[in-house]
Amino acid sequence: MSRKILLAFTLMLVRSTLVLAQTAKPGAVTPLSGVKFTSDGQPPCLLSALESGDPDTGPSTFILKAPPNCDIPWHFHTAEEQLFVVRGVVETEMEGMPAAPLAPGGFASMGSKIKHRFACKSKTECILFVTFDRKYDIVWTK
Repeated sequence: MSRKILLAFTLMLVRSTLVLAQTAKPGAVTPLSGVKFTSDGQPPCLLSALESGDPDTGPSTFILKAPPNCDIPWHFHTAEEQLFVVRGVVETEMEGMPAAPLAPGGFASMGSKIKHRFACKSKTECILFVTFDRKYDIVWTK
């Protein structure tokens, strides 16, 4: 009986090691000055850069840059989104909630398929990080 337990334990250990080896990721350090922003045109004023993950298959983190008065209209994602303001004042609004200005250090969390919008309301550019907990998509509304 103890041989079966030892064999089962060994198989579990090997499987755990394989799973850890498959999910191990190298570290990354990117100074803000080294970020390569691009635009996908939606909306034209918003620039973005993928910081980590693969938005086509799973979780991801983007850094966004928006000039003053850049308005990102109502939309939602299947993934849950978290937003963290680094620079500027970002007005954030979710369906059923009043708009709220978020200064540096401000945070918002949008659940799956929660309609929301945001806009850069400062006199200087806004920088923010957004993370998605699964594959990225966007559905424009209103």
